[in-house]
Amino acid sequence: MRRHWMRLTVTAGPVLAVICGLVLAAVIGVAGTAPASAQSFTYNPRPPKPTPVRPANDGQMLVQAVEVDYDYNNQRVAAVGNVQMFYNGTSVEADKVVYDQKTKRLHAEGNIRMTDAEGKVTYANIMDLSDDYRDGFVDSLRVDTADATRMAATRMDRSSGNYTVFENGVYTACAPCKDDPKKPPLWQVKGARIIHDQTEKMLYFENAQLEFFGVPMAYLPYLSTPDPTVKRKTGFLMPGYSTVTAYGYGVETPFYWAIAPDYDATFNPRFTTRQGVLLQGEFRQRLINGSYQIRAYGIDQLDPGAFAGQPGDRQFRGGVDTKGQFALNDKWVWGWDGVLLSDYAFFTDYRLSQYRDPLGSFLSLPTEAISQLYLTGVGNRSFFDARTIYYLSFSGLQDKVPVIHPVIDYSNVINSPIFGGEVSYKTNFTSLSRNTAAFDPITTLANTSSLCTTASADPLARLPSQCLLRGVPGTYTRLTAEAQWRRSFTDSVGQIWTPFAIIRADVISASISNQPGVSNFLPVGDTEALRVMPTVGMEYRYPFINVQPWGSTTIEPIAQIIIRPNETYAGRFPNEDAQSMVFDASNLFAVDKFSGYDRVEGGGRANVGVQATTQFDRGGSINVLFGQSYQLFGLNSYAVADVTNTGVASGLQNSRSDYVGHVNYSPNRTYTFSVRSRMDEATLNINRFEAEGRASFDRWSVSLLYGNYAAQPELGYLTRREGLLGTGSIKLAANWVVTGAARWDLEANKVNQYIVGAGYVDDCFVLAANYVTSYSYSAGTTPPVLSHAFMLQIGLRTLANSSSTGSASGIQ
Repeated sequence: MRRHWMRLTVTAGPVLAVICGLVLAAVIGVAGTAPASAQSFTYNPRPPKPTPVRPANDGQMLVQAVEVDYDYNNQRVAAVGNVQMFYNGTSVEADKVVYDQKTKRLHAEGNIRMTDAEGKVTYANIMDLSDDYRDGFVDSLRVDTADATRMAATRMDRSSGNYTVFENGVYTACAPCKDDPKKPPLWQVKGARIIHDQTEKMLYFENAQLEFFGVPMAYLPYLSTPDPTVKRKTGFLMPGYSTVTAYGYGVETPFYWAIAPDYDATFNPRFTTRQGVLLQGEFRQRLINGSYQIRAYGIDQLDPGAFAGQPGDRQFRGGVDTKGQFALNDKWVWGWDGVLLSDYAFFTDYRLSQYRDPLGSFLSLPTEAISQLYLTGVGNRSFFDARTIYYLSFSGLQDKVPVIHPVIDYSNVINSPIFGGEVSYKTNFTSLSRNTAAFDPITTLANTSSLCTTASADPLARLPSQCLLRGVPGTYTRLTAEAQWRRSFTDSVGQIWTPFAIIRADVISASISNQPGVSNFLPVGDTEALRVMPTVGMEYRYPFINVQPWGSTTIEPIAQIIIRPNETYAGRFPNEDAQSMVFDASNLFAVDKFSGYDRVEGGGRANVGVQATTQFDRGGSINVLFGQSYQLFGLNSYAVADVTNTGVASGLQNSRSDYVGHVNYSPNRTYTFSVRSRMDEATLNINRFEAEGRASFDRWSVSLLYGNYAAQPELGYLTRREGLLGTGSIKLAANWVVTGAARWDLEANKVNQYIVGAGYVDDCFVLAANYVTSYSYSAGTTPPVLSHAFMLQIGLRTLANSSSTGSASGIQ
């Protein structure tokens, strides 16, 4: 037998138009990976024949076959035996191909396999089509596409150049089982007829049924969906369900409107059994340099009494929120977030999705919504951020929440060394205002009295044992600028010396309102001040390395000397951004251990410690750090109480600090263990202790955290806190996962939060369920509130995604 190679120039156009049209128009984007079947994808595909290297595209068709016959009388050309055709990146294989020039019909039969330039693969037994692809049929069709969707049918009929009808069609977006390709896919949709409208880009299923693992689960007389090539299509989306006591049962029926290629809208009314219809709408637009969106909500409540005694006890409720971000160039972006509500409880009462927690549940709801306008720039070694912020409090204490106008941060590291060292600088400008003082009672006595707002004859008299002033009324403005130089030297014996110098200046202006109790903490009225803090210091390290057959150990003594003047105006100005402080091994060698700019560490200080690290040759490592901090001279900033007592109970308030240390051990990639502790310098009592272990295997993972924290009455923690937090997950099968977490308050002997979830996740299907419960505590004698939430989510890739949620709460 001779193989024939022919180049066809006259009939290549119509023939290839027929072939390409078959895939691109008939089953756009609908795919599979098994041979055609009218009933299911339950058979093993025939391995494709190896395809030879395709000739370069020269605008002609290349035909290869065992035999090529010419019938000049009937004007037919037949290619027989292992036929292969190539044209413009598309290949067709078949046992026989006949083209009739009189009728302009192409007939192919026997093991037809076509691969187009986009990777779509079409299988069939018989093709009979007109060369303009307006009419014809294909028997035993199956199509596989690059996005792993599949479709099969016993017969496909093409008419009017637009409609393709699949008889006994089957569609799925699931890949076949690797171990058993004959096994039915996880889900598939069967239809007596599947009609593809190429103009509308829609698939219509008649008498459809949804099967899971080959078992019918739902019957759908009529089903329509955009074909998989459509990214945006006007129509109804899958509904969602929820239930909350205040509004009863709710069902959402989203309608998506693809208005134009660059903008769209979604209308999402929620029909509730108790409150009526909650109208929701969203408009989105993408521009050449960014995008924005606007959401609007509104409801005319049928039963406002369901929120009796709460902000929601009103007839009309609603809100608007918006956000956007735009790029000025490759380094600068600006944007905004905005929220406007009829009442502060609206979002939480109706459990609007964009304000749920990351688990998708209704627990740990955010306490505020943020409206802001910002500008951000990022350079190679620099960063700039400026924003104005308005916090909308969900607690109703809006007058105690500050308005930020604005906060600006800039930092930069100079590329060129100066005196052989690295120079960096940063600035921060903060200006904010608050209408009403925000007091935080910290004792039972203050919770039941008015001690926090009782005036004192002494304007600086403090009540540190009763209350804190979390937020100062009036206007507070501060400009901070700081520059730092640092350089490291290594001498001939391996000692590392790192001298550094820092200069910082703060310009402060405060206009504090003379409200009841405020004068007990700060001088009221207008105050301006300049605070300058120069700092010089040296850090010393001397690593000793010991190498053994089993690994290497590095022992590194570390000492740090810091010389600077006292903190001026210590505790006499508002503290808005440095209220949170935890002293442990992680910040032992920080030059300034305060978390923000409003406080600054002053006086001479020495930080000393020793670090040991062992690396094992067979994998694994252990790291130990232990040390202490000393106030050498001057005023100890951590012993000075400010309006929030920051630092007073930190372990740094004495001239000799608490001991801090940690041990981190990782024997391999499976296990990690860590212990963190802070011990009283005089008694060695444990003031802070955390122990954590984690294990991660192929099929399961688990973690357990134990925490024990001494009482800190100066900060409002009147008793010792002790608890356990455990999490775990196990993969029951290839795609089935069960997760859980629980937090046990050992002092109260109560589990105050637990989460249980299970789900199935793969490339084509998602099934997940979560149940969460937790206690919410508030100040004073108010009893804790027990909240529950449940969420169920189902997703079929390319077809639908739906979720159902519910929540309830009660006093315990």
